[in-house]
Amino acid sequence: MSFRDAGGPIHMAASATSFALGATVTRSNIPVLCAELAELVRGRAGDVVICDVAGVVHPDVVTVEALARLRLTARRHGWSLVVTGAGPHLLELVRLLGLTDALRQVGRQPEQREEAGGVEEVVDGRDSPR
Repeated sequence: MSFRDAGGPIHMAASATSFALGATVTRSNIPVLCAELAELVRGRAGDVVICDVAGVVHPDVVTVEALARLRLTARRHGWSLVVTGAGPHLLELVRLLGLTDALRQVGRQPEQREEAGGVEEVVDGRDSPR
């Protein structure tokens, strides 16, 4: 399972299992990917699956859906899933869909996540500092 050291990065247990996505993910691939992951972890003591997405050429919403479904599949079998190899486009899609907490990345801290673009704090001049 993944865990944090006092606000530090996610560390992986020694017995992690790897699972990689191919160059293209389609909706029709999702049930097959979930079945493959279930077969990989079924009957084994729960730990962590490291899902490598570095090979995904053009990530889209279907890719994010596949990752979310893979995470659910892993959880149903007592495992957790973390993502590695995500490029900036996939990270942006995950952020836009509000799934950054659900789809954790290996080695990233919460404060390392991308900030929402175009968002600024508005200060009301009538508020006095305390």
